[in-house]
Amino acid sequence: MAKPVRKKPAAAAASRKRPARPSAHRRKWPLWLAGALIVLLALAIAFLALAPGIAERSMNRVEGSGLWRVEPEVAALHENLLVADLHADSLLWNRDLTSEAARGHVDLPRLAEGNVAIQVFGSVTKTPTGQNYDANSADSDNITALVVAQLQPPRTWTSLLQRSLYHAEKLHAAEQGGSLRVVRTSADLRDVLAARAGGADVIAGLLAVEGLHNLEGELDNLDRLFDAGYRMAGLTHFFDNDLAGSMHGVEKGGLTSLGRSVVRRMEALGMTVDVAHLSHEGTAEVLAMARRPVVVSHGGAQAVCDVNRNLTDEEIRGVAATGGVIGVGFWDGAVCQPTPQATARTIRYIRDLVGIDHVGLGSDFDGAVTTGFDAGGMAAVTQALVDQGFTQPEIRAVMGENVRRLLMENLPAGG
Repeated sequence: MAKPVRKKPAAAAASRKRPARPSAHRRKWPLWLAGALIVLLALAIAFLALAPGIAERSMNRVEGSGLWRVEPEVAALHENLLVADLHADSLLWNRDLTSEAARGHVDLPRLAEGNVAIQVFGSVTKTPTGQNYDANSADSDNITALVVAQLQPPRTWTSLLQRSLYHAEKLHAAEQGGSLRVVRTSADLRDVLAARAGGADVIAGLLAVEGLHNLEGELDNLDRLFDAGYRMAGLTHFFDNDLAGSMHGVEKGGLTSLGRSVVRRMEALGMTVDVAHLSHEGTAEVLAMARRPVVVSHGGAQAVCDVNRNLTDEEIRGVAATGGVIGVGFWDGAVCQPTPQATARTIRYIRDLVGIDHVGLGSDFDGAVTTGFDAGGMAAVTQALVDQGFTQPEIRAVMGENVRRLLMENLPAGG
């Protein structure tokens, strides 16, 4: 006879049951938390979209635009000049160079308005916190925050070399609009200038480096920069590095062994050596060893504007002795006032010291500076030179012919 099956008491059975947990996809965030996350995400997107533009508007300013008269005959003269600028930092900022912007100093439409034929674009990869002309260490970096905020490729967040390679990509991308050609050889430059003479609206762009700390200690990285299109470079920027001391650094020393090797390699490749920002000791060493013309891409003369970053008379004579050119700036740190008249005064001083063949323009547009006009207002400099008694041949030399000659001497020949 089968034994009856005992039933467990209902209470005991119920005590062993576990309440079913809702699956993860069924969980709901509290409405207030979901709303807060959406607000935070929107704020982050707005910050990334707006912060770089706000920063640039506060740094790259124009004061006095519209105040500078340009007489009709001077405007006509300016339109027939070859205008060249040895330094602008436009690649640092998140702007489309092919379209006219409501901020900053340089884009292709404004270069065309200013009749600029040759524009050198610098690559800035690192600047110190609290940047000043007297003394800065290399322990901090303002550019990293800008790089991240501008949503540049992650490879640029931690590598100075990659930042410069990215800048080269940006300039080459701007060629697609048709009004810019990136110049790598003297043949390239000759072709652009011939096209302009034939009526084409085309501008020659040249890549430069502002401080070769982006080599990251490796001489071979200079070849990578050259292959990317770079044809001019300064050894230092606002701090001492492993090539040399900066005139704004802590030690302000001369060239290191790596620095001397870099200068020799640059000359062999056809890259112009720029001594802007280099320490006085380092500048003297470069000038003593130079076999090709040397430039100061942007600066001034201490005798006219007694600021640490500007050149002594001995340095001006040294650059001229190499056959080089000094690009006179448009901002107060170079010429003590951001006016075309102040720029013309420094140009006159250098002309009187070493001759007209060794002076040109080095605006430092878009370099976190305030200027009296943007790239569209370059005729104001021509007017200031006329007002200070420069002859037309002298004006042609200063406004661009001297830079054209130097580039034709220093660039690789090409096809």
